[in-house]
Amino acid sequence: MLLWVPRPGPARAGFAVSRQVRGAVRRNRARRRLREAYRGLGSSILRGIDVVFVARAWALEAPLAELRAEMASAHAAACRSAGA
Repeated sequence: MLLWVPRPGPARAGFAVSRQVRGAVRRNRARRRLREAYRGLGSSILRGIDVVFVARAWALEAPLAELRAEMASAHAAACRSAGA
């Protein structure tokens, strides 16, 4: 899930994990995986909006490349909606 707000300048990102992901250790691991996937996106596409990625349980098992692809497509869709 992606929440976003348009804004000028470089993008900022936040990461949240649903309480449906049981256990603090699993939630923290999901958050770390999201942060790592976001770092790998590259700064060229990360402009114009502030985003909050909300992880679900599948983020723990998904390959990092799949997480990056999902993040990139969600970010691109938000940019198109925002006109950024």
